[in-house]
Amino acid sequence: MARPATTPVKLKDGYYIELRHKGERKGIKLRSDTIPELHQSIKKYEKLYDVHFYGEVKKGKVVNDKLPELK
Repeated sequence: MARPATTPVKLKDGYYIELRHKGERKGIKLRSDTIPELHQSIKKYEKLYDVHFYGEVKKGKVVNDKLPELK
């Protein structure tokens, strides 16, 4: 059997939220391309999960970690 990959995952450009079950430490990262899509995803999942805004990612790095407002 082969060894698993050890390189970190490269994130695509976009806005990320993290969905966690109540009391969990790790969650699933979910990407949205636009701010309206981001807010729609937050509304959709906030009843089932703890939703945390991860940040805006550009070129693989988190640029802004504050939730942008819907205009």
